[in-house]
Order: sequence, then C-alpha cells, then structure tokens
Amino acid sequence: MLTRAMQELLNDQIKHEFASAYLYLAMSAWCEAQTLPGLAKWLRLQSQEEAGHALKLFDHMNDRGARVLLRAIEQPHSDFKSPLDVFQEVLEHERKVTGSIHQLYAQALQDNDYASQAMLQWFITEQVEEEKRAAEVVAQLKLIGDAGPALLMLDRQMAARAAD
Repeated sequence: MLTRAMQELLNDQIKHEFASAYLYLAMSAWCEAQTLPGLAKWLRLQSQEEAGHALKLFDHMNDRGARVLLRAIEQPHSDFKSPLDVFQEVLEHERKVTGSIHQLYAQALQDNDYASQAMLQWFITEQVEEEKRAAEVVAQLKLIGDAGPALLMLDRQMAARAAD
C-alpha cells in the first residue's frame, strides 16, 4: 500500500509529466512555425514520451490500489526567441523533473516502499538520458547558431529520431 505522502507525490508527478508533454508539444508547434520540422518532430516525440511517463506512474498507482487524482495543467508558454532558447528550456525543465523524481525516490526510501523504489529506478536512469540528450542539443546549437546551413543539417539530424 502506498502511503498518503507517496500518493500525493505520485499524483503531483503525473501532473508534471503531462505538463511536460504539453510544454514539448507547444515547443514543437513553435519549431513547425519556424520551418524546422526536424526539431518539431523531436519535440513531438518527446511530448509523447512524457505522456507515456505519466501513464507509467498512473498504472503504478492503480496496480498498488491507490487513487489517481488528475490535477489541472497550466497552459504552457509558446513564444521562444530561438531554437537555442527552446532547448535551453528543455534542459532546465528536465533538471527540474529529475529533482522531483529524486524527491519521489526519497519518499519511497523513507516508506520502505520497495516496489516504488524499483519503478522509480527506471525513471532515475531515464532522467540521466533525458538531461544528456538535451545538453547535447544545447551544445550543438551554441556551436552552430540560430541560422544557416548548420542549423538545417541539425534539423535533418533531429528528424531522424525514432519513437522510443
């Protein structure tokens, strides 16, 4: 059985994951409007991945007999200065998500909740990958700038991402 504290944190994390999906979809729309379909595709797939993360938590709660309470999601902002601005925000956002996953794991440790610890270990590993990918794109965009042939090459490279 999940403690009340763990249920609250998991319900919050479900909200955060769906909010992440919504944010990345807004970023994808912005990239589409900038005629950067590769970046848009990458962000759209990232959005789908985040929704999948929310459902993984949703299923864990249901499997454990806990009550899922879906909470309101705020409208994400949708104005960005540049592709670099978008991906710097992605990186910052992923770092926040990592912090909230660590909070969940700390609660699972406190509760001696081994099932949640095992499930959350997947998220911890996933967050290392999420931050790494975002940091790589930020570094590449810093190298190439916000316009020109190099940006178009990166856009094509990002389009090659397959659904995870």
